[in-house]
Amino acid sequence: MSYETYLAGDPVIVTAALTGGVHGKEANPNVPETPEEIGRAAGAVEAAGASVVHLHARRPNGERSFETERFQEIDDAVRRHTDDVVIQHSTGGTGAPEADRHLPLRTDPPPEMASLDMGPLNRYDHLTSENTRGLVDSLHAEMVDRGIKPELEVFNDGHRNEVYGLLDRRSLADPVYATLIFGPGTLTRPRPENFLTAIGDLPDGALFNTLGFGRHQLPFAAMGLLFGGHVRVGLEDNVYYRRGEPAESNVQLVERVVRLAEELGRPVATTDEARSILGLDG
Repeated sequence: MSYETYLAGDPVIVTAALTGGVHGKEANPNVPETPEEIGRAAGAVEAAGASVVHLHARRPNGERSFETERFQEIDDAVRRHTDDVVIQHSTGGTGAPEADRHLPLRTDPPPEMASLDMGPLNRYDHLTSENTRGLVDSLHAEMVDRGIKPELEVFNDGHRNEVYGLLDRRSLADPVYATLIFGPGTLTRPRPENFLTAIGDLPDGALFNTLGFGRHQLPFAAMGLLFGGHVRVGLEDNVYYRRGEPAESNVQLVERVVRLAEELGRPVATTDEARSILGLDG
C-alpha cells in the first residue's frame, strides 16, 4: 500500500466509542453506562458528525456485560435516539468464556459491524485479553453468517501479521477494515514513524481507522486524517479533553475531530457515505 493512495478530500468516517468495558464513572462521571445514557450519547454524537457508534454493554452496577439481552437494550435505546447511525458491537474483553464473546453478535437485528481483536493483549496491570486464532475464526464465521462486517482491531505489529493470517485462512469481504491502535503496553508504540509503518503494511485495498489511547487520541487522529484514514474518538479511549481537564462528553471529542477534519479538507462522511465506503450498502 502506497501513501499516494490516500487523497485529501476523501470523506472521513468518524467512529465514537461511547463507553468501554473497563473504566466507568469513577474515571469520568460523564461516561455513559445505562442503555438510556448510551442511547442519548449516540444521538448526540450522530448530530455532531459521527456515523458509527462503537458499543460495549454494562450491567446495572456498571460492570462489563456480554449478554445479548443487555446489548439489545442498548441497541433499542440507540435506535430511539438516532436517525440512522451504524451500530458496531464490541466482542473484545477479558476474563470471559469464549462462548460469551459471541453473545454481542446475537441481537435482533444484528449490528451492522462488530470488532474482532486480532490477538492477545495485556490490559492495565492485572488483565489479559485472550484472542486465540480459534476464537478469532469462530467469531468471524458467526459474523459472516449474520451479515456483520468485522472491524479488525490491530493493537500491535504482531496483530498486523495476524490480519494476513486471517486472510489466508478465511475469505473477508472487501474492503478489509482495520483499526490501528497506538498507546502504552501491548499497543503499538505511539510514534509517527510507527504509524507510517503500520499504514504501509496493510493488505492492498484495506481501509484503516486510527485510534490513539489517552493523550495520544488527538495527534493520532490528526495523522489519520492527513493520510486519508478514518478516525475513532470517544470516552472509551480517552476521558480527558486536554491534560488535567476531563472531557465533558463524547460530543466534545467528536466535535473537535470534526473541526480538525474540516480544516484539513476532509469532509465528514454521512451515514450513507460511511455505509458505501465500508461496503455495508450492498
